[in-house]
Amino acid sequence: MEISGIDKYELVVGLEVHAQLSTQSKIFSADSAAFGGGPNQHISMVSLGHPGTLPFLNKKAVSYAVKMGLACNCTINLNNHFARKNYFYADLPKGYQISQDQAPICLGGRVPVKLSDGTKKDIAIHHIHLEEDAGKSMHDQHEANSLIDLNRAGVPLIEIVSEPDLRSAEEAGQYLTEIRKLVRYLDVCDGNMEEGSLRCDANISVRLKGAPEYGNRCEVKNLNSIRNVQRAIEHEFKRQVSVIEAGGRIDQNTLNFDADTGETSVLRSKEMANDYRYFPEPDLPPLVLTQEYIDGIRAEMPALPAELYQKYTAQFGLSEYDASVLTNDYHVAHYYEQVIKHTNNYKAAANWLMGSLKSAVDHSDTFVLKPEALAGMIALVDTGKINHTTASHKLLPELLKGGDKTAEQVATELNLFISDSGDELDEFIAQALAKFPDKVAEYKKGKKGVLGLFMGEIMKRSKGKIDPQKTNQLLIKALEK
Repeated sequence: MEISGIDKYELVVGLEVHAQLSTQSKIFSADSAAFGGGPNQHISMVSLGHPGTLPFLNKKAVSYAVKMGLACNCTINLNNHFARKNYFYADLPKGYQISQDQAPICLGGRVPVKLSDGTKKDIAIHHIHLEEDAGKSMHDQHEANSLIDLNRAGVPLIEIVSEPDLRSAEEAGQYLTEIRKLVRYLDVCDGNMEEGSLRCDANISVRLKGAPEYGNRCEVKNLNSIRNVQRAIEHEFKRQVSVIEAGGRIDQNTLNFDADTGETSVLRSKEMANDYRYFPEPDLPPLVLTQEYIDGIRAEMPALPAELYQKYTAQFGLSEYDASVLTNDYHVAHYYEQVIKHTNNYKAAANWLMGSLKSAVDHSDTFVLKPEALAGMIALVDTGKINHTTASHKLLPELLKGGDKTAEQVATELNLFISDSGDELDEFIAQALAKFPDKVAEYKKGKKGVLGLFMGEIMKRSKGKIDPQKTNQLLIKALEK
């Protein structure tokens, strides 16, 4: 839909990303934080907010928040505290949420993104804070009543709040992709938006290009996929410009996004900022961290995507495309790192992972094929003991069945090694030429394309146990006699 005057306006977006931390227990109690389970099974008097119960802080959640802050180039706040955020909602059992307000655990920071046209941009982070999640209201389980499941109440969250630095739906998508990559590399959150462990609220406004002031913003809540974040932003940009161009004004509302229609609708009015009556949580002491603690966490952090990308392109000589594919998924990158401990053929290792092994490696943290077995297969091809076709179609399927045998042992059992007998190879070539005398005549008349036919026949007769390059040379020599 064409919007009159849309080119005069600039989109302004800030994202609030909630990531459920992958701790075994909740942030302020020993209740299980696992996803799933029957309704209201992972609860206790603490997570239900019964009178007299007291919270106690999950140390693992703190270390996970620090990890994410370091990965986002934040300053870690050594002196921070928790606050009560007061509001009433049916699935908020205590009537308030324990969060952080004036002194969040991570301050500032940035996340670099790269757009499709090659443009690089740093998206600024305002802060990252720790808080507990609320429960879940279900409105479609009963014909007359809404049901409440409090399993999620008290699950630890970090909220990553960006500055209003995003200027397009693509930038928002790339930023979210990088955030999801980071939480997965750090193993602090599984990043599954479809399960709600990574959720996003988008604050969207428009202004005339060059205008110093931001326009009134609308907040679109609980977007559950990167694509839906982009769709909501694109729709809101057009909607807000249409309202302004028609002489109207943008009301500061909280919106819902309908994934089926691609449109937003008002969830509740938000003319004024909500008064959550924040005050320091009286049952939790200030959280005081030391620089030694921060340095210890930093030392244990894995290599992150940007660092690996630089290593793969600068040190290993891989293309930007190869490096991007390898670093897009933590499990792929981790497996690749294990493989290159056993081989220096970095390009071949990358090719196998992006080709024949892609479906076996993507999004999996367990691999049947041991890294040293893949490296062993690469060595067999590099040394000319087997050819690539045989490796791909015969050796690899057998190795993928698992077991402790080396690639060389399996290749020996399957009799896959290339024959060193020149006489045997000459015989295969002679048989292929004898089978297609008319094609031999065509070749001698200049039709070089028939070489593939001969090579296919030789491959068939040798059961793949030939060196294609050597065979091709001998074949041409035989044809030109």
